[in-house]
Amino acid sequence: MQFGIFTVGDVTTDPTTGTTPTEAERIQGMVTIALKAEEVGLDVFATGEHHNPPFVPSSPTTMLGYVAARTERLILSTSTTLITTNDPVKIAEDFAMLQHLAGGRVDLMMGRGNTGPVYPWFGKDIRDGIDLAIENYALLRGLWREDVVDWEGRFRTPLRSFTSTPRPLDGVPPFVWHGSIRSPEIAEQAAYYGDGFFANNIFWPREHFIRLVNLYRARFEHYGHGKAEQAIVGLGGQVFMRKNSQDAVREFRPYFDNAPVYGHGPSLEDFTDQTPLTVGSPQEVIDKTLTFRDSFGDYQRQLFLVDHAGLPLKTVLEQLDLLGEEVIPVLRKEFAALRPANVPEAPTHQSLLAASTVQAAR
Repeated sequence: MQFGIFTVGDVTTDPTTGTTPTEAERIQGMVTIALKAEEVGLDVFATGEHHNPPFVPSSPTTMLGYVAARTERLILSTSTTLITTNDPVKIAEDFAMLQHLAGGRVDLMMGRGNTGPVYPWFGKDIRDGIDLAIENYALLRGLWREDVVDWEGRFRTPLRSFTSTPRPLDGVPPFVWHGSIRSPEIAEQAAYYGDGFFANNIFWPREHFIRLVNLYRARFEHYGHGKAEQAIVGLGGQVFMRKNSQDAVREFRPYFDNAPVYGHGPSLEDFTDQTPLTVGSPQEVIDKTLTFRDSFGDYQRQLFLVDHAGLPLKTVLEQLDLLGEEVIPVLRKEFAALRPANVPEAPTHQSLLAASTVQAAR
């Protein structure tokens, strides 16, 4: 099972000091967080994609390419690549290039994002969101798997005898997760192609996401990719830890109460009860994370959000130390002991290459 962190790259004022990082400080801080993730033994660093303040990660592949040059083992991913407003040709080129630079340590998560105005900014209509996601991804798959593409659709100019360059590393496209917090159509899309489904279940009650994941699993089996329990599932999570749980709650409360996304809404206690948010000791994070399997079945990737809401970089790095030293080793052992033999691990470039080699030999 893969464990990692994801960032949304928000530039938020620290409510306890009134200090707001500059964009440069936030960007450099995200890089520092990624390097720390590898240092403490995490598997994945993922960045979001946003094109509006107060967020800075408008060019994920630029950041991930820079991180690739400074890491050796970390899998580099996105926690949203906007399949609706990015040109599939550019996605195909950018991520194939990143594959080569990172030696295959790349995958990505397709999503529609949560910022409505991004559609007209890139010449699209939000009312076409689902159709754009379906058409653009079908084209992207073709660009990665066919050396010469002839294509015509509704939302971009046709392609005639087009070859996307560079070609995917070793002829193996990056693995794709489809991320959704609300759309059964996206779960269906992930199942149809046999791709991964990432339920970023950090905002809504777990029952909503259980329905989405169960739909994906059932349709994965329907399309002949394996049994429902073999489907490739990823989950989100949020943690804030101190050795003493009371200290964690006291320190995190002002950040939660003033966060741009959920501040001034449900109480910290209600949010913790209904979502994956865990504010407490490392043992409490372990205990709650292990319950995710009860709700969603055996799954392959767990990503935590740790660097949002104005938390200072020093505090975030302390969170990563706790994750790497006290939480992840226990979770690895416990999840591995519970995992049935027929449930696969998360795909990597190496495993996909091995599978393609076996397929070609048949």
